[in-house]
Amino acid sequence: MTDLQCDVAIIGAGTAGLAAQRSARKLGASTLLIDPEFRGTTCAATGCMPSKLLIAAGDAAHAVRDAGAFGIAANPEVDGRAVMRRLNKVRARFVQGVKDSISDLPEAVRITARARFDGPDRLLLDDGRSLAAKSVVIATGATPALPEPFRAVSDNILTNETIFDLEDLPRSVAVLGAGPIGVELAQALGRLGVEVAVFDIGDTLAGMQDSQVGETLRELLAEELPLHLNTEAEVAPADDGVRLTWDGQSRTFEKLLLAVGRPPNFDGLDLGNAGIALDDHGAPEFDRQTLRCGTSSIFIAGDANSDRPLLHEAAHEGHIAGRNAASCPDVAEFSRMVPFALTFTRPEAAEVGIIPDPDDASFVGASAPYDDQGKARVEHRLGGLCRLYARHADGKLTGASLCAPDAGHLAHIFALAIGRGLTATDLLNMPYYHPTLEEGLKSALRTLCKETGQDQPNTREDDAVRGL
Repeated sequence: MTDLQCDVAIIGAGTAGLAAQRSARKLGASTLLIDPEFRGTTCAATGCMPSKLLIAAGDAAHAVRDAGAFGIAANPEVDGRAVMRRLNKVRARFVQGVKDSISDLPEAVRITARARFDGPDRLLLDDGRSLAAKSVVIATGATPALPEPFRAVSDNILTNETIFDLEDLPRSVAVLGAGPIGVELAQALGRLGVEVAVFDIGDTLAGMQDSQVGETLRELLAEELPLHLNTEAEVAPADDGVRLTWDGQSRTFEKLLLAVGRPPNFDGLDLGNAGIALDDHGAPEFDRQTLRCGTSSIFIAGDANSDRPLLHEAAHEGHIAGRNAASCPDVAEFSRMVPFALTFTRPEAAEVGIIPDPDDASFVGASAPYDDQGKARVEHRLGGLCRLYARHADGKLTGASLCAPDAGHLAHIFALAIGRGLTATDLLNMPYYHPTLEEGLKSALRTLCKETGQDQPNTREDDAVRGL
């Protein structure tokens, strides 16, 4: 006999788990939310928000240092302890906000425990109780990878889950991994006066798919940071930190920031007892539209499924999984949002929709450079490139790859346009205030109109002059 019963059991109280719980209860399902800590979401505790607090501090230092371009003499003095105190004070508010929302749930719904499968519809808790559920949602998130070669220097390793616990900024940091997390934190630390170098065995930054835009990002970041791409570094303990050796060079860093991936957190779940198919990595196979694992009553959402490890996707997936878990075996296929990834480097880098292969003739691409754009020049933020893509057959926008000042804001325009099936002509028919960064996109939009045979609106041409 089981100790607990419910319609939907959710394992993990992060963004996806909380969304799944809400959606399932809205449909009248009884739910149990299981988490060993209820420490708050990854976003609030160790992801989106603390990293942006560090980036904001780096921006402030950079703005002071760069003020000479405007005729304002200044020289910043960075107090690392003060930087980290503010970061953790504000982070605590974000985390507490999440905890407060969890506390609003009925106490009987929250179970502080670790769960593991004892069958497709049965969970065992580490407090000794068992639970029977009609459906289960796996929302256990992801954990920073710590490959075996780095365990020997683990005392000096930082991850996105530990760097924000520092009381002071380190003197030097080697960043291994040039994905979004690695390059964001590397640039922020560098702007705060930390000696930083970035290493990656690959040749791309921030996972950018468009090679031209990716190269632009590399050139701009290389002005601030040593970038060692296509490089495999060996690590070894040192008396005062970690010794890195690469390409005949060697140097000791105080800390090593490991940003080489965040694999799903399945430790202790005993997925082999769940009766679902697992892939070569031991992860559940699932349908992207329903988030259902095979034909079972088990669903997987958020970072745990490694599909789109982003907060807005985790929330959306939690909603899908919760609704389908409550309705199982009657499940629905949900339309997924337009793919949208954003890296908060300076300049920002973003990709929206489909970035086609350069040799695919069914798509047309056009470029908008930001190396002499009017508003960017006014703000002393020159540099960047945007590539826009449309279907050759009907001119509908399909993707955008952007490296430009405030690229995140620009990218939202294309997320909306692609989702609504708009064309370059449709976007050119909207007003563009002058001077704005958005104006810089018009040259690429006009090129797409021309290449796809669309009519170009009758707009003033003087705003297309470079630098105005």
